[in-house]
Amino acid sequence: MADVAAAISEEMGAPISFALAAQAPTGLGHFKAAARALKSFQWEERLRNARVVHEAIGVVGMITPWNWPINQIVAKVAPCIAAGNTMVLKPSEECPANAVVLAEVLEAAGVPAGVFNLVQGDGPGAGAAIAAHPGIDMVSFTGSTRAGIAIAQAAAPTVKRVHQELGGKAPNLILPGADVQANLGKSLQGVIGNSGQTCIAPTRLLVQQEQKAEVELFAAAMFAAVKVDSPAKEGGHIGPLVNKAQFDRVQALIRSAIDEGATLLQGGPGMPENMNRGYYVRPTVLSDVTPDMRIFREETFGPVATITSYDTLERGIELANDTDYGLSAVVTGDPDVARGVVGELRAGLVGVNSWGPDSDAPFGGYKRSGNGREGGAWGLRDFLEVKAIVGG
Repeated sequence: MADVAAAISEEMGAPISFALAAQAPTGLGHFKAAARALKSFQWEERLRNARVVHEAIGVVGMITPWNWPINQIVAKVAPCIAAGNTMVLKPSEECPANAVVLAEVLEAAGVPAGVFNLVQGDGPGAGAAIAAHPGIDMVSFTGSTRAGIAIAQAAAPTVKRVHQELGGKAPNLILPGADVQANLGKSLQGVIGNSGQTCIAPTRLLVQQEQKAEVELFAAAMFAAVKVDSPAKEGGHIGPLVNKAQFDRVQALIRSAIDEGATLLQGGPGMPENMNRGYYVRPTVLSDVTPDMRIFREETFGPVATITSYDTLERGIELANDTDYGLSAVVTGDPDVARGVVGELRAGLVGVNSWGPDSDAPFGGYKRSGNGREGGAWGLRDFLEVKAIVGG
């Protein structure tokens, strides 16, 4: 696990303490979840005159991103092996070494030769070839919606199954009368952790007008307390963004929000005062953000939270759903009230006073956040074919 954490920290900038505590353990968690699902999985069912059986798909191509690298790799590899498939993995070119460590682990564990195959390369080259190859029966992709569309188009001529977990723009719907001090910090940590480079980060804070000032003060104080420092140092700080392109994108979104009329409460453009080089971003809170602003619509992938007010709860739900994405959402407030709200949210994962998935539960999105599910029995099913046998 230490080797995986070191590779992740060096390549994509996660602070080493965070890589050891949060990034690296997720891979083991997915192996354990797949093993639990396998123990109780029903491989065959009887329906009147038919038997319904689950069978391996065959060869699965996997294309994974850099932001939670071993997590997103093993979320595919574990159920794929459990389902009896072989696979070709192309990890992100931004973070390839942790996949090499995994390959060594699988070999040491006795996985037969040819079951797990690792190919390094970029998306337009190796990724596109995997998607289009007629010898690959399924492609499982995690990444941006733009890239996911390209993968689906490349796969279409061979009519292979395409499994996608794509982008997100998660709302954090703060219920009227919510205990902000007790509950908001739990979900705001999802915007700060991993320097905001998380597809389910609940960046869009939606709050009733009467509590807007309270939320502004809380969020600004929490983000002001976040330390930014080198990923090589141990500690509870956040590190840099993965590369210049991502840094420039986050900077452009912050500036666009200010130019379009948002109120800057904390942070802002540029690097933190203690940094003079690298892709470090100031933890930023912007208020008075409206649905017509770029930052309300586009996935930020940085430590940036926005605040938008609503009058009625119905309007708050409408704002939460006012996005092309539907990967995740958060509801902050009374759990009893939240139970009546979660069914109204168009998202595949909804946290109540929390954020983040459960490895035994299904994970995947609505709308342009993709199709298919990973995690537990649902992830196992997505790597299987279903056959009906009648009269036999």
